[in-house]
Amino acid sequence: MKTSLAILALAVASPAFGAPPAGLDDRIETLRQQAGAVGISVAIVENGQTTFAKGFGFRKLGSPERVDADTIFLTGSTGKAFTTAALATLVDQGKLKWDDKVADHLPGFQMYDPYVTREMTVRDLLVHRSGLGLGQGDLMYIPRGGVMSRAEIVRRVRYLKPATSFRSGYAYDNILYTVAGALIEAVSGQSWESYVREHVLRAAGMTRSTTDEARLSDPNRALPHGRTGGIVRGTGAQATLRDDDQVSQASAPAGLIAISANDMAAWLKLQLAHGVLPDGKRVFSEATAKEMWTPQTIEPITAQPPGFEALQPNFSTYALGWEVRDYAGHKLIMHGGGLWGFISTVVLIPEKNVGFAIEMNSEDSAIRAGLMWELIDHYLDRPRQDWPAKYDTFLKTRIAGAEAAVRAETAKPIKAGPSLALARYSGTFADPWYGNIVISPTATGLAIDFTSTPRMKGRLEHYQYDTFITRFDDPALEPAYVTFALGADGGIERISMKPVSPIADFSYDYQDLLFTPVAAK
Repeated sequence: MKTSLAILALAVASPAFGAPPAGLDDRIETLRQQAGAVGISVAIVENGQTTFAKGFGFRKLGSPERVDADTIFLTGSTGKAFTTAALATLVDQGKLKWDDKVADHLPGFQMYDPYVTREMTVRDLLVHRSGLGLGQGDLMYIPRGGVMSRAEIVRRVRYLKPATSFRSGYAYDNILYTVAGALIEAVSGQSWESYVREHVLRAAGMTRSTTDEARLSDPNRALPHGRTGGIVRGTGAQATLRDDDQVSQASAPAGLIAISANDMAAWLKLQLAHGVLPDGKRVFSEATAKEMWTPQTIEPITAQPPGFEALQPNFSTYALGWEVRDYAGHKLIMHGGGLWGFISTVVLIPEKNVGFAIEMNSEDSAIRAGLMWELIDHYLDRPRQDWPAKYDTFLKTRIAGAEAAVRAETAKPIKAGPSLALARYSGTFADPWYGNIVISPTATGLAIDFTSTPRMKGRLEHYQYDTFITRFDDPALEPAYVTFALGADGGIERISMKPVSPIADFSYDYQDLLFTPVAAK
């Protein structure tokens, strides 16, 4: 007995293997100041214990309120795992199965192809193999929403023409997680917000986190920031974005949960414990926990750029709300998230029983990626590399290249066109899934209004031929080329679009739009 107590005392007195890196506080604050980032929140869990949960910087640029471990941040697509966990609880209750047909539980659900409508399963909604293109349909609620309800967005999914065949490959989407949220509502009889709050967040002990608009009234919340004053997003001075400029509440199942560092620690513990709480109660079963981490869709692997060769995976896959990949012989369960003015990442290293999360209220992603790999290397006992510096150089080069490309493409347009008098380009034009745009003449030219998106309006600047460029009133919005195609009678037959910036966020899926004139009544 004495020997056992001595060993126990030694174990308690000694720092646990894989404890957070020495000087982590100073490292995070130095990175934040060097980048000019606004606020950062970090949570680390090891062997079922929270070993780090702290905030750095400020909730809002220019204000004195500092980020702490209870400050909530919108976490973007890391929320997909919460929607999946909510579905897991319904599976555990016997109310549905992962391979049930969606149409059997969600009346009126349709995809573009009747075969896909008939065969689409709950699992298919979650693993990015539906045949839709990258980010297709996101403009229904991005860059800001509020016009369409969740039910209306689900109804419009039927108009999204697939880019590839069903289950043939990987293309990340958000829209089908909105469908998954509607499915939860249909099966549970509760709103997605209410069900996730009750059966996942509160069940996990996440008392600060919120799924709904109440997050905007919480005094201890981080506000969004971005650099939007340059030719492409990511350049210019740091600016506070509008607090209501996030994607719409209708899209919340795809990633609109606000979480604090302390609450994120509770989520990490729950995941690493396969659904078991510290008191032994379960939020979801061992079987569904295993299912959520099981790879489903193979992700394409591209060669890493010079200096990043060590990050080249042998496999990269998507499971149910999680990405699963390898690194240096170890399996990682992870997911990133991003909204306008917020970025985040969640990483689990199951064999080390370690998990961590990084949340930021600015778009300085070199810190997020760099600090993530620093922590992974630390917990895998690998040599330290200055990943934040590498990512900073890489991303600055990428942005500079995009700026140069935009300058080169727009500097010397062919001085031809437009084919028609400006007034003849005006009218209301409809896309089946997005809705309407209105183009109208003004004293100085043409104006455009994306009527399904609040405050997404501005002027059209002639570029060349019958192509114009949007100059939105809000410089935070990604501009687009707007090309008019004329019919045989000389009238407008259709309008197509594409982003101006080669690095525009994929959720600006202008290229998926095809507008045709709305006949006057």
